[in-house]
Amino acid sequence: MISASKPIVAVDFDGTIVESKYPKIGKPMMFAFETLKRLQDEGYILILWTYRAGKYLDEAVEFCRDHGIEFYAVNKSYPEEEYDDKISRKVAADIFIDDRNIGGFVGWGKVHQELIGEEPQKPKNKKGLFEKLFKK
Repeated sequence: MISASKPIVAVDFDGTIVESKYPKIGKPMMFAFETLKRLQDEGYILILWTYRAGKYLDEAVEFCRDHGIEFYAVNKSYPEEEYDDKISRKVAADIFIDDRNIGGFVGWGKVHQELIGEEPQKPKNKKGLFEKLFKK
């Protein structure tokens, strides 16, 4: 078990980190990985909390890993927890980020503002379409 000064955050995958295309993996949601990385840098403990299981879960974990996010635990409260993946249940977290909230998912910009207290910054290495076409 960990002792965290920052909250433990359970994050859904489909419709939250990526566009909902289950069982395929959708495109990353705007600011999802930037915000998750920033939360980790700030000391938040991240748990992946998703309906996915088996190979589909493995694909989601690998997708996140490829985008720089390694979760503290996946579909459980802590890595050593004994868990039967045939039983759906809650995890112990302080904050849940999910597209199935009342009112839907607020977006990663709002999550970033609420938890970190500032607007997310667009990645500096990505150019917009206008810049790609007309600027050197």
